[in-house]
Amino acid sequence: MCGLKSCECKTSSNNAILFCDIFYLSISGYLFMALRNEILKEHSKAQSLKIVAWVGHDKQRFDELLQLFMNDEYRVVQRAAWVLTLVADNEPQLIQPHLEVIVGKMNEPDAPVAVKRNVVRLLQHVPIPEKLHGTVMNSCFELLADPKETIAVRVFSMTVLANLSKIYPDIKQELKAIINDVLEQNASAGFKARVRNLGL
Repeated sequence: MCGLKSCECKTSSNNAILFCDIFYLSISGYLFMALRNEILKEHSKAQSLKIVAWVGHDKQRFDELLQLFMNDEYRVVQRAAWVLTLVADNEPQLIQPHLEVIVGKMNEPDAPVAVKRNVVRLLQHVPIPEKLHGTVMNSCFELLADPKETIAVRVFSMTVLANLSKIYPDIKQELKAIINDVLEQNASAGFKARVRNLGL
């Protein structure tokens, strides 16, 4: 058997196997387009949660979402980033194998704010592989120190760095120095509250 539930071809038949391959690609392509259409249909939390429920813990469906996040046009990438974060809240094991490419997407020079915001947000809550610690720390320090970044991006970056400082206590001094600089620049109430919550 080919492994596709809706197909009954036998592995002894080359034609049947080819048919199954084509059928699978057709289904996969349909899911990809259907997901893309749903993402473009409406930009709301309700719609995003609907897509999250559709993805569930299905690896193939998550892979379709990831492909849109990585490769599509600006509006699709922006909306897929939000959904990706919501999926990470429910099914972090789906995100884990792909963190390297997700972090790479965040670090692209023209990465939309929505991508940076949502990627840093999910990095607060998922275990970061050791091989990515250096890259993530550098990125988060840059985002936190940049006065042009949004408050959300800077707050999430600060939280990621605070989490990593438990592993690398040597970064605490630099982290506190940047936080003090931000506080002297009339930081928002939300930023100040996060500083207090983190005990920094």
